[in-house]
Amino acid sequence: METIKDDPYDFDNQRGWRKYRVLRPGWGMYNDIERRLPYYKSDITDAWTYRTFAGTVRIYFVNLLPALAFILDMNHRTGGFYGVNEALLSSALACMVFSILNAQPLTVVGITGLISLFNYTIFDIIKRYDTALYPRFLTWVAIWAAVFHWIFAICNFCDYMRYVTEFSSQSFGAYVGIIYCIKGVELLIGEFESHGPRDGFMSVVIALMFFFTVYVLEMVGNGIWFRPGVRGFLADYAYPIATIFWTGFAHFPGELRATNVTKLPHTRAFYPTVDRSWLIDFWNLEIKWIFVALPIGFLLMLLFYYDHSSVTAQAKQFPLKKPGGFHWDFFLLGCTSFIAGIIDLPLPNGLVPQAPVHTDALTICKSELKLQKTEDGKEIRGQRFVAESVVEQRVSHFLMGLAIIGTMTGPLLVVLNLIPQALFGGVFFVVGWGGLEGNGIMAKILYLIREPRFVQPDEPLLQLPKKRILFYLFWQIFGITATVGVSQTIAGIGFPVLIIALIPLRWKILPMIFTAKELRIMDAPTADNEVVLASLGGKPQMPEDKNDEIVEGKSSGTNQSSNEMIDRNEEDKWSAAERGVPRGGMRERAGAWKEA
Repeated sequence: METIKDDPYDFDNQRGWRKYRVLRPGWGMYNDIERRLPYYKSDITDAWTYRTFAGTVRIYFVNLLPALAFILDMNHRTGGFYGVNEALLSSALACMVFSILNAQPLTVVGITGLISLFNYTIFDIIKRYDTALYPRFLTWVAIWAAVFHWIFAICNFCDYMRYVTEFSSQSFGAYVGIIYCIKGVELLIGEFESHGPRDGFMSVVIALMFFFTVYVLEMVGNGIWFRPGVRGFLADYAYPIATIFWTGFAHFPGELRATNVTKLPHTRAFYPTVDRSWLIDFWNLEIKWIFVALPIGFLLMLLFYYDHSSVTAQAKQFPLKKPGGFHWDFFLLGCTSFIAGIIDLPLPNGLVPQAPVHTDALTICKSELKLQKTEDGKEIRGQRFVAESVVEQRVSHFLMGLAIIGTMTGPLLVVLNLIPQALFGGVFFVVGWGGLEGNGIMAKILYLIREPRFVQPDEPLLQLPKKRILFYLFWQIFGITATVGVSQTIAGIGFPVLIIALIPLRWKILPMIFTAKELRIMDAPTADNEVVLASLGGKPQMPEDKNDEIVEGKSSGTNQSSNEMIDRNEEDKWSAAERGVPRGGMRERAGAWKEA
């Protein structure tokens, strides 16, 4: 821990030209590599545990099934340009590169619903002119995106990700969850339109039952039924159990097999879906289209900048010990974007909300007995999970990449052809609901509608009036609805701007309308571990932190009576804020970040 505290990567305390990130190119990448390289050997030797195997199986299915689901969506919306092999090769490319070369091997990179949305929105724009331009134009979008990735990484701009707080990350997680659920509904509607009500209802049954199977098995894993080993087994292998059973369900003899539910399309092993070579002749695109692709490439980089899963995979609920490396990982993401672009694969990027699943699967938790005494002297027994450590290694990521490459072989492609497409609707619901159920926005909503006598007395939100909580939720829900609304139109290509705008909204606007106490209770940095923040230049100093220093500085130079006056003013201000009374021109705030 001493090495982290003495970490040389810092711009906040520098003077002169050294405090400007642009004037010290590559400084963040250099420190990322120097900081993580000593742990490379242990990233391999620490992997020889059962959790690595269980984590590999779990993240393989959590990565593969959504990727296939998204590729089906892109296949339908881009005239059949993308198929199963493109999804598998893109995921395998990302897995192999990031498992071997990245600074944070817990980061999971693959195909997301947002890149699907981005790709078919570009297709909708290009087809107004000439659909033949689409492959080459998409390649240039990827090339420009890669260039901007490299610029941001070299110029140390990844540091600004330390300003991501739960306000924006919860909003983004809810947005992703809603988009996934929408995709699931659209897939099932397509089954009704293609095959009629009989096959459509069969598809709904498969999708919903897959969702409930995974949900119940993972709930059992966190419950009190069976022995801990059985519970852990069911939670670890919920996805393969549900996938195998409900795929077989569609093939049961009799009326079930007679339904004509759509199966996953079958393609030749290691060949593109359409009749083309893997390498795109992007050099034959007209110069005007090359520069039209430039701003779109910048928008794509903005999406990846926020969507890169290093932050969520290293969130504060995970007791990580090894440092990460945001600058180097973002540079690598630019490299994979460039490679995927020139062979026209869907660009891999950070998987949200799948990224924390990998870390969670590798987390060693201890189940503790929780006793609560009642007034009549009896005991109420409960369970409490304590995260003791995380198996921080890169083998599970590497094995997942090898497994996906194996999935591209002929025999396994035949097996994939047995899976009904409706099952991927269930995958959308599982991943989408996972981003909503555990979201802090949902927790605040449940608090507001809960009967007061059943609220725990140590609940921090009890310190705030409900209308202030509602006002805070208004800003989050407004950002979510605006982004979802834009995403469903031809202007959806600009939705990354709205996502990025959540960061300055929290940094500049919210401190003007909420007190430091309110922000301390309702918000916190997404990552606050010193080991994680070392790559981003340390813990951020938000506006309320600066005002806190000003208040302390003024207080130190006053006498006792002045201190008492300040204390009374502060109390009046807090009580006014808690009542929702306007504070007029008072903008002085005390307090800092909520401690995790």
